[in-house]
Amino acid sequence: MSNRILTFKIFKYNPQSAVSKPHFAEYKIEELDSMTIFIALNQIRAELDQSLSFDFVCRAGICGSCGMMINGRPRLACRTLTKEFESGIITLMPLPAFKLIKDLSVDTGTWFEGMTKRVESWIHNNHKEIDLTKFEERVEPSVAEEVFELDRCIECGCCVASCGTKVMREDFIAPAGLNRVARFYIDPQDDRSDEDWFELIGDDNGIFGCMSLLACQDVCPKELPLQTKIAYLRRKMVQCK
Repeated sequence: MSNRILTFKIFKYNPQSAVSKPHFAEYKIEELDSMTIFIALNQIRAELDQSLSFDFVCRAGICGSCGMMINGRPRLACRTLTKEFESGIITLMPLPAFKLIKDLSVDTGTWFEGMTKRVESWIHNNHKEIDLTKFEERVEPSVAEEVFELDRCIECGCCVASCGTKVMREDFIAPAGLNRVARFYIDPQDDRSDEDWFELIGDDNGIFGCMSLLACQDVCPKELPLQTKIAYLRRKMVQCK
C-alpha cells in the first residue's frame, strides 16, 4: 500500500453564483493502492469539500462523463491512475470548448446534440419503404466491423478539448463530428452522395478547417482511428471541389 501524500490543485468556479470567482483549491490526501483520479475526487468530496462538482456515471471508461484536464491533458478520471504522476502534484481543470456548469463539470450533451443534428446523424435511405417482414440488406462483415469501430465513440469530449482548431473556431465540427460523418459515410445503408456530404462539411468549419495536429487521436481513450478517417474524408471532399 502507498503512503504517499498527493496534492490536488482543482479549479473551482460556479458561473451561476454572483459571488463565485475562478480559483484553484488545494487538497492533500493519502494515495491508495491503484487509486484513480476518480477515486481521489470522491474521497476529496466525501472528506474535504462536499461542494466539489464533477461528473461520473459508469466508472469504467464507457460513459465518457468524467473527461477533464489532468495536468493539462484531456483524460478520463476513471482511467487515470494517480501513480502515473511522480511529483504527486495533480492539477485538474474542466474541459475547454464546452459550457462550464460548475468546477470540473461541463455540458458536453448540448454540444453533441447540436453536432448530431448538424451532420444529420441518422441513416438516409432516400425514403425507401421499409418492409419489416423481410430480412435487412446484407452488409459485408468487414464493412460492418469498420462502422462498429467508429461507433465506439463514447462522446467524452476529450478529442474536442484537444483540438486547436476548435479552440480558435467555435463553429468547427471538431474530431468527434468528423468521426460521426465517417461512420455514416462508409455505411452502405446510407444513400448520401459525396456532394451531399460536401454541403455539410466542405468548408473551414468542416473537414478543411482541420490543421492535422492530430492531438485528437493522441488523447482518445478508445483509440479510435481519427487520423485515418479525417485524412480519408479530406481526400473525398477535395474531389468534390
